[in-house]
Amino acid sequence: MRAIVQRVINSKVTVEDNVVGQIQKGLMVLLGVGLEDSFSDADYLADKILNLRIFEDNDGKMNRSLLDIGGEILVVSQFTLYGDCRKGKRPSFDKAARPEKANELYEYFLDKCNQYGIIVQKGVFQAHMLVDISNDGPVTLMLDSKKEF
Repeated sequence: MRAIVQRVINSKVTVEDNVVGQIQKGLMVLLGVGLEDSFSDADYLADKILNLRIFEDNDGKMNRSLLDIGGEILVVSQFTLYGDCRKGKRPSFDKAARPEKANELYEYFLDKCNQYGIIVQKGVFQAHMLVDISNDGPVTLMLDSKKEF
């Protein structure tokens, strides 16, 4: 699984002029599921993301996690994170999981985040979405459960 994690002051997802997910201070996560991903990849990324110390403490150092600050998380499925642009001009998505598997692991990831007792919002799987992100910092991190980067 791959994730783009952004520290935000607010973020929202709109589908067909309807806001379907919205958070205040917390993390905006774009989540991609690969062909070889499993529940253990989702477990790893949920724990990693929720415990990332990327929020400032009283001394202005990034030393607090989403759980420490009581923040919120908005997770949007993003199969294009598996787009391979190394060859040609059009991305190849051969390494992205098929929709059924991707949705199962996406929903599992959301359930895992819910178990931590935080506010969890989401987009609409396979919908055309408009995502508003007010990145704070900016702080943006790339994570991969297979540790490829």
